[in-house]
Amino acid sequence: MKYDLIVLGSGPGGYVAAIRASQLGMKVGVVEKAELGGVCLNWGCIPTKALLKSAQVFSYLQHAKDYGISVSESPEADLKAMVKRSREVAAGMSKGIKFLFKKNKIDHIEGFGRVKPGKKVVVSGDAGKDKTLEAEHIIIATGARSRQLDNLSQDGKKIIGYREAMVLEKQPESMVVVGSGAIGTEFAYFYNAIGTKVTLVEYMPELVPLEDEEVSKQLGRSFKKAGIKVMTGSSVESVSTKGKKCRVKVKSKNKEEEIEADIVLSAVGISPNIEDTGLEDTGIKTEKGRIKVDEYYRTNVEGVYAIGDVVAGPALAHVASAEGIICVENIAGEKPEPLDYNNIPACTYSSPEVASVGYTEKAAKEAGYELKTGKFPFSASGKASAAGEKDGFVKLIFDARYGELLGAHMIGANVTEMIAEIVVARKLETTGHEIIKSVHPHPTMSEAIMEAAAAAYGEVIHM
Repeated sequence: MKYDLIVLGSGPGGYVAAIRASQLGMKVGVVEKAELGGVCLNWGCIPTKALLKSAQVFSYLQHAKDYGISVSESPEADLKAMVKRSREVAAGMSKGIKFLFKKNKIDHIEGFGRVKPGKKVVVSGDAGKDKTLEAEHIIIATGARSRQLDNLSQDGKKIIGYREAMVLEKQPESMVVVGSGAIGTEFAYFYNAIGTKVTLVEYMPELVPLEDEEVSKQLGRSFKKAGIKVMTGSSVESVSTKGKKCRVKVKSKNKEEEIEADIVLSAVGISPNIEDTGLEDTGIKTEKGRIKVDEYYRTNVEGVYAIGDVVAGPALAHVASAEGIICVENIAGEKPEPLDYNNIPACTYSSPEVASVGYTEKAAKEAGYELKTGKFPFSASGKASAAGEKDGFVKLIFDARYGELLGAHMIGANVTEMIAEIVVARKLETTGHEIIKSVHPHPTMSEAIMEAAAAAYGEVIHM
């Protein structure tokens, strides 16, 4: 069977690349061994947001009196019901991908695919029979999995990864979360919100260490206020799973302590799925455990490409999608603009939410910029006060010489919805004064963007 394009993997990189290629007139086949939509739709982005919404609703019910509402009975968290809703949401999204494949006349080829020399893909199915496909172009979009550490070996029961954390049958009384990236932070918030005693351990000096330092410090304060035990500058030395509970040895500066917990969640990053995909057979080069590609995602082997978590760059769903579109548009001769990795938004969907794009203040200074920085707290926002969501702020960083918007860093309610304004503004090379003079609706959380820009130039009104 011959195709113009075969894609290995149907995650947000693979399925988006396939659909765009079909729109451009290509005959496309997608090889997928599991559910359509990959980790993001089935075990990542979407089902976790469903769980987080359940936690948010539960939190609202617990604080109903703050909003002038009497609830006759004490609300109870039902983890099984939350998980059931989350899985139903994920299943619905996966069916949506199936519909899109049918609409765009894309073949779904079930099985595990390996790239072979001569622009071929061998697919192994459940029946044990292999079939060989041919294509002018092949995209490797096989994603990633939870990273395993020697001193934190996951057994799927007491020491778990993100997949198991999404489908626990019983709510643990206590949990240690190792790592405070987006995955660790979101699960720490979720389980704490529904009543689990959570300890969050982070090796770096602050939580969400890739974020601006002020945002990291604010999240630490918010989490401690919510009852999460935050241990930064700390490392898990060992975990004993003998007995009913896990005994976790944590080293912090000059002391070491042992913490007991029902569950240990390892959230220390991801590992690309590049094993057994045919790299050795075809001579595809790798670098630091990822497939080496150029700005249009071409590998060193003609006709073979790679996108998403298997290549260098932020391991984010929207990045994989953008890479997939650029890759196939270049194949089709559309001459797309290469992706600007310094204008990629990052979002963490805890409560408070965290969102950012561009330079942090520290990185901008290290790059040699002279800065104008403006910050507007949500405690001064009318909409935030009305919503009972006053924690957090918006911080904008400008180049003092030309007014270029270098970066934005937000923490608070709904900031993951607000960050897109900054992404578009930076793409259009908007200046600080243009943001100040762009009238924002009142009352909204988004007004904080205009006010933060005004603060940078000494024109802030409501602070």
